Amino acid sequence: MEEYIETALAAGHIRPSTSPAAAGFFFVGKKDGGLRPCIDYQGLNAITVPYPYPLPLVPAALEQLRGARIFTKLDLRSAYNLVRIKKGDEWKTTFHTTHGHYEYRVMLFGLTNAPAVFQALINGVFQDLLGKWVIAYIDDILVYSTSPEEHVLHVREVLSQLQQHHLYVKLEKCEFHRSTVTFLGYVISRRGVEMDVVKVRAVTDWPAPTTVRELQRFLGFANFYRRFIRNYSSVAGPLTSLLRGKPKRLAWTDQARVAFQQLKDCFTTAPILRHPDPDLPFVVEVDASSSGFGAILSQRHGEPGKLHPCAFYSRKLTAAEASYNVGNRELLVIKTALEEWRHWLEGARHPFQVLTDHRNLEYLRGAKRLNPRQARWALFFTRFRFMVTYCPGSKNSKADALSRKFETADEPVLTEPILPATAILAPVSWNLVEEIQRAHAEDPPPAGCLPTKIFVPPQFRIQVMQWVHEAPSSGHPGFVDLHNSSATSSGGHPWP
Repeated sequence: MEEYIETALAAGHIRPSTSPAAAGFFFVGKKDGGLRPCIDYQGLNAITVPYPYPLPLVPAALEQLRGARIFTKLDLRSAYNLVRIKKGDEWKTTFHTTHGHYEYRVMLFGLTNAPAVFQALINGVFQDLLGKWVIAYIDDILVYSTSPEEHVLHVREVLSQLQQHHLYVKLEKCEFHRSTVTFLGYVISRRGVEMDVVKVRAVTDWPAPTTVRELQRFLGFANFYRRFIRNYSSVAGPLTSLLRGKPKRLAWTDQARVAFQQLKDCFTTAPILRHPDPDLPFVVEVDASSSGFGAILSQRHGEPGKLHPCAFYSRKLTAAEASYNVGNRELLVIKTALEEWRHWLEGARHPFQVLTDHRNLEYLRGAKRLNPRQARWALFFTRFRFMVTYCPGSKNSKADALSRKFETADEPVLTEPILPATAILAPVSWNLVEEIQRAHAEDPPPAGCLPTKIFVPPQFRIQVMQWVHEAPSSGHPGFVDLHNSSATSSGGHPWP
């Protein structure tokens, strides 16, 4: 920390402060082994008036690429630190350390208006080039030309403009003189602008079902969008017919294979998949299972506001990620989704909504102590304006289906109980709540119990623990998590 303070003071980025305000300051490790300073500006951001400078309309910007045949993509290095904070406002950025109070003289990540302010700066840098051979979206820059000879001159002019304004590129993230590049979620080439396959790979790479449960999961996902698919019943007919009579085994047929592929293809084209509209608020639906996670970027169109997907994302958890508890896995999928769709969500005109079936972000924001991984995520989240909405698992089936498509492919479902039969002291009853309520009629709960909670008498506690443990949404928690879950779940079951 002392080294960072000395370096930042020498560079003029910070100065000593006597401000009455102060944000927490700490370091987290970077992938290259270095340290990144983290400052908690949640309180400041909550009372900051948003700067209304608009970010570029991506579809309109991409219209300029007609006829272009060669492209260069540039990524700027530490650009935010080159923007001076308004004189007199420095005290608002004060942070405290064991070495004293300091305030920033330059802009940094984590301040809510940083994206809009930097967009205004970069537009000023390229004001004579925008719309001719340059597209600039915050710190992402695309140079496009119709010929290699012309492109050399264009790139040279862009780099010259950056140098004049003391802006520098991050060479390892730049792509020069390419016939195809991926930019802002689109694949750009001489053929035109195409949707990035990553946006729909979560669906197009969905493996063919091998069990009844897998087919039910896929059809549950598809059924949510059936109103957008013409003749859905006919298309899905060969699949739904396999579930008639509640079979125990799946009898896969050629007709089912064709219908499965046809249904997946429907998700890659309109009217289901729509290009994002920056004038509309975004909705990010997320869910994580024990083997993977899924996310969907959507917007509401028309009346009464049908939720149309703009992109899908899913992947399998790594071995390390699979060891996270349920809350951290849910945080991981939020963080990954925001990274994947950063160009739409960072600096969005409207705050966006994150739908999750865990109250994880409230925990992260209120935690007294964060581990390095959580601290990195907390810093990253401050770059976005969003609200987290709790959505019960039963209403979050689309993201849930994406997250669980990895389960049976690599991890067979175990039918043997975790505990041997001799260790089960009481059978599980799915009418448990009713039985507990009947017991209350004979032996009322002790004084002081909350009316919104169900007191669990001693004779039912083993059953409650087993019930919560075996619930699909529990994620196989440990004992501490299990006790907390059973005490705080919806209609919870507390005991002393």
